[in-house]
Amino acid sequence: MNAQTPISPAAIPFAVPTSRWDDAVAAKLSPAELLLYRSNLLGSDLTVTNFGGGNTSAKLIEVDPLSGESVEVLWVKGSGGDIGSMKLDGFATLYQHKLLALEKHYAGPDDDDKMVGYLPHCTFNLNGRAASIDTPLHSLLPFAHVDHVHPDAIIALAASSGGEAATLKIWGGKIGWLGWKRPGYTLGVQLRDYVAANPQVEGVMLAGHGIICWADSAKACYEHTVQLIADAANYLNGELGDAPAFGGQVVAPNPDRAGIAADLMPRLRGLMTGARRKVGHYSDDAEALEFTGSAEFERLAALGTSCPDHFLRTKIAPLTLDPLRLQDDGYLAEKLADYRAMYAAYYERCKRANSPAIRDPNPVVVLVPGVGRITFATDKTTARLAGEFYGNAINVMRGAEAIGSYIALDEQEAFDIEYWLLEEAKLQRMPAPKPQVGRIALVTGGAGGIGAATAARLLADGACVVLADRDATAIEEVRAGFAKQFGKDVVRAAVCDVTDEAQVKAAFDLAAREFGGLDILVANAGIASSAPIEETTVALWRKNYDVLAEGYFLTARAAWPLLRRMKEQGGTSVVFIGSKNGVAAAAGASAYASAKAAANHLARCLALEGAPFGIRVNTVNPDAVIKGSRIWDGDWRKERAGAHGIDAGKELEEHYRQRSMLKRDVLPADIAEAVYFLASDASAKSTGNMINVDAGNVQAFTR
Repeated sequence: MNAQTPISPAAIPFAVPTSRWDDAVAAKLSPAELLLYRSNLLGSDLTVTNFGGGNTSAKLIEVDPLSGESVEVLWVKGSGGDIGSMKLDGFATLYQHKLLALEKHYAGPDDDDKMVGYLPHCTFNLNGRAASIDTPLHSLLPFAHVDHVHPDAIIALAASSGGEAATLKIWGGKIGWLGWKRPGYTLGVQLRDYVAANPQVEGVMLAGHGIICWADSAKACYEHTVQLIADAANYLNGELGDAPAFGGQVVAPNPDRAGIAADLMPRLRGLMTGARRKVGHYSDDAEALEFTGSAEFERLAALGTSCPDHFLRTKIAPLTLDPLRLQDDGYLAEKLADYRAMYAAYYERCKRANSPAIRDPNPVVVLVPGVGRITFATDKTTARLAGEFYGNAINVMRGAEAIGSYIALDEQEAFDIEYWLLEEAKLQRMPAPKPQVGRIALVTGGAGGIGAATAARLLADGACVVLADRDATAIEEVRAGFAKQFGKDVVRAAVCDVTDEAQVKAAFDLAAREFGGLDILVANAGIASSAPIEETTVALWRKNYDVLAEGYFLTARAAWPLLRRMKEQGGTSVVFIGSKNGVAAAAGASAYASAKAAANHLARCLALEGAPFGIRVNTVNPDAVIKGSRIWDGDWRKERAGAHGIDAGKELEEHYRQRSMLKRDVLPADIAEAVYFLASDASAKSTGNMINVDAGNVQAFTR
C-alpha cells in the first residue's frame, strides 16, 4: 500500500489481458495437467478473475477403477478452491454419465438445493473434493472444455442496463445473454437449453454473474476466454474515454490519508461489538480514491455490489463516513450503530422460515472520501480480500455507468445468497479458528532470539504481528522467514529504535494502519552490560536506562491509546521482558540490573493505570537465555564469563545450567511460552504479576 498513490481525474481504464500460454510447457503435460495449467494461468491473472472466483472444467477419458472400462469424467474446480493457486487435488472428479442422469430427479427451480445433494453420488475414484454449486453449468453443456469467469470488464457489462445491447454490439451475436439467475442446477438447465436453441453462440453472458465459454481444446478454451475479456475491456475503455468517472471528483485525496487511517481504524475497531475481534486492511489505491471522492459516490455506494462473488465478501452495502467528522467518537459510534440497525432490518425483511440466525451485523467495508477504503474481518487475509473484491466492484460500477446504469443485486436475491443454506453448511464445516485469530501484537526486539520466538508463538496461533527492531537487515530477514512460514498477510516489520519517540510512534501507526490497532504489546528490546561500579561510565549507565527503562516507557505510552480502545472486546495485554537481575541483585552489572528493576516496577505502575481500561500488564523474568540470543553473542558473554572467572565458551553455558535449581537450559521458546500465557485469555484475570523463567533461582523468588 502506497500512502501517496497519485490519481488522475480521468477514468481509470480497464486492464486488457493477453495470452500467457506457453506451447513448450503445455507439450509436456497430461490432459488433466493441461486443465490445471489453463486454470492456473487464468486464476493468477487478476485481469481475468479474482481470488477464489471462476471455475474451469474438462471432460476427460479415464479408466474406471471398478470396471476397467474407459469412461468420461468431468474434472471441475472443487468447492472453495482458487483456480490461480490450486493443484490437481483441487478438482472434483465425477462420472459424466451419472451427472447427466441426475436430471430425472429435477422438477424445477425449487429443487436446486436438493440437486446439490446428489453430486457426491457421482464421484469418480473416491475423490473427496466436494463439487461446487456451479458444476451443472459444466456438466450440462456438451463441450469438452468450459471456462466460467467474472473479471471486472465482463461484470461491468453483466451489471449494466446497457449490458445486453453492448454484448450484441461487441460480439455481433456470437456471445449470448441470459437474465439473472442464482447459481445452481436451474441455471445449468437454462444455459444448456439456450445454447441448444442458439447453436451459433461461442459463449453466454450471465447477467450479474459473469461469462461462460467453451472450446475443443485446453489452449483454445484459454485463449477464447482471454480474448473475450480483452474485447470487453477494449470496448469499455473506448466508452469511458478521457471523461472523469462517477460524475467527476468533488473530494481530492488527502495528502495525510495514511495518518488519518492509522488514527481512524483502531477507533472503529474498538466500536465494533461482537463475539470476535476484527482485523483491518487499508487501501488508498487509485480506484478507491477515485470512487470515494466522486460526485456519485453516495448514490452508488448505497446500491451495494452486483456479482455474487463480490457480495459474499463485502456485505449488502458499505459504511460511508464524513471525512470532516472522523475525530468525533460519538459520530463514529452512531454511524456503526445505525449500520447494525440497517443490517438487522434487512435480515428481518428478507429472512425465510428456515434461514440461519443473523450473522455479525458490523460493516465489512468502510469508505471515506479523500482517505480510501478500509475493510474489517475476523482475519487479515479475509479483510484484504474483501477490500480487493470491493475494488473489483468499483471497477464494475465505473464500466456499467459508462454504457448505462449500474444494477446491483436485488435485495432478496442478495439475502438468499448470503443466507443460503448451502453456504451456511460450508461455513459450519470450516475448522474452528485458532485462539489468537483477530489479535494484533507488536514485539520490540523482534529480530532477537526471545523476540522472534515470541512472535513465532503468537503467529502459530493466528495472531497478526508487527516486528520492531533497530536492525533493518535482521528484522527484514525475520519478517521474510515468517511470511514464508505463516503467510505474508499476518506479519509486518518496522525499523524502530525504542529510544527514538518518532520511530516508536511510526511503529504503532504501522500496526494501526496495517492491521487496525493493537491487542498485545511485548516490550522486549534490550541490551546488557557488565562493569564494576567504578568502571561504569555515565554514558553506559544512561544507555542501559535509555533502552531498558525509557524504551519500555516510550513503547507502553505509544501503545496505550490503541490498547484502551479494546476494553469492550475483552481487554488487552502488555508483557515486559524483565530479567532475573531485576529481582535479584547482581554484582558488576549495576546499570543493567537496576534498569531492569525500574522496568519491572514500571510494569506494576502500569498495571494500576491499565486496569480500568481492561489493559493487563505483567512481566516475564528470564535468566541466562544464551542459545539464540544476540545479546549473549556480544560483549555481555565475555563480561559475565569474566565476572564469574570462567571461559566464555561452553563453560559459560554449563555454569548457568548448573547454577539453576532444575539444572536445565533456558531457551527463547521457553520465554515465548510464558509470554503467550500472559498475552492470552488463559491469564485474563492476572495483572501486575511476574513469572520467572530461569530453571529455578532462589535469589529471584518473589517476596
